[in-house]
Amino acid sequence: MKTKNYISRISDKLLRSLLESTGAVLVEGAKWCGKTQSSLQIANSVVYMQDPDEGPGYLAMADTKPSLLLEGEPPLLLDEWQMAPVIWDAVRFAVDKRALMGQFILTGSVTPSDGETIHSGTGRIARMLMRPMSLFESNESNGKVSIRDLFEGDTDIAAKSTLSIEQIAHSICRGGWPAAVISEKQSPRTAMNYVDAVINLDIQSVDGVEKDTERVRLLLQSLARNISTLATSKTIMDDMQVNEASITDKTLNVYLNALRRIFVIEDVPAWQPSLRSKTAIRTANKRQFVDPSIATAALRTNATGILRDFETFGFLFESLCTRDLRVYSQAIDGGVFHYRDKSDLESDLIIKLNDGRWAPVEVKLGNKQIEEAAANLIKLSQKVDTEKMYQPTFLMVITGGQVAYRRPDGVLVIPIGCLRD
Repeated sequence: MKTKNYISRISDKLLRSLLESTGAVLVEGAKWCGKTQSSLQIANSVVYMQDPDEGPGYLAMADTKPSLLLEGEPPLLLDEWQMAPVIWDAVRFAVDKRALMGQFILTGSVTPSDGETIHSGTGRIARMLMRPMSLFESNESNGKVSIRDLFEGDTDIAAKSTLSIEQIAHSICRGGWPAAVISEKQSPRTAMNYVDAVINLDIQSVDGVEKDTERVRLLLQSLARNISTLATSKTIMDDMQVNEASITDKTLNVYLNALRRIFVIEDVPAWQPSLRSKTAIRTANKRQFVDPSIATAALRTNATGILRDFETFGFLFESLCTRDLRVYSQAIDGGVFHYRDKSDLESDLIIKLNDGRWAPVEVKLGNKQIEEAAANLIKLSQKVDTEKMYQPTFLMVITGGQVAYRRPDGVLVIPIGCLRD
């Protein structure tokens, strides 16, 4: 069921692989990130639960005999399945009964509440988190340097990016939303429309708890001002209380959990390695959105605005790099973390593969901080207890510059406009 104007995604290969090894795959992630279009490239039939004409009939069918919804030619795509949570258990049962691979694809923009499904789906339904497009997917990174190749020991990284600082600022504000990437006319408003939808519609229906739209807006703005930092809940509350004195810790947690369930925020977890010394490691998550454009849209700013505030630009650039590294590392069976210890030694990001290999990453928009970043990476590599875990496969500084090169100390300096999976 291939669609026109489809831009290939790095996750396409992963989705196909999962369908070859399990009966059903759940593709989840933020609205507008491309879950449905990506799934349609593989599906042979589809049920749109949000179809205004057919949807009411589908919901009635789910209430009476949900198995009728599963009669399409496999792989059958069940789009926004969480509108009828009983579908989950019907799919699980059908997978067991058919005993065949690649039967169903479920897409969802909301994580259902606990108790809405009977079975976990373990062993029958695989999960794949989809994020907005990386710069390589949007054809803005030339992909001359592969993260996969770096982990395989290929550090011959002589390459040059064509992305200017102004283009990076534009990409941050436009975001990785496929509709914005395809249509430059639509792109200036896409992220702002997304944030407005989150505030006025999506967050209201996620858990049955009515939420004050102005509080949601203030929360998103506070998270945007604290993006790529270890800001505590108290910091967020204090920031919000400048304009909304009645916010409480309990209310804040309800709102944050709702934003997580609709995949708006995706904080970076702390990495906890084995160290040679007994240095205390900070375990707080780093504040992050699933796409940097959510921050700029919440603050109602644009590329011109962030270019005037280089400090904020730096935090947003780290958010962009976080999104891209998450997309790239997912393709090689890995994830992204951050590191900071009591002595304030830190690594902005840690790429960790499930086989134990890892690499620390510093993110620096300009070239002036590269020396300090390289020193931090080397210091961290020397601090890790290599008798209990691997040595870092490589040390990398991601920049907004143009030239990729290997320093005499072995640290790799790579522009974001050269990276790919």
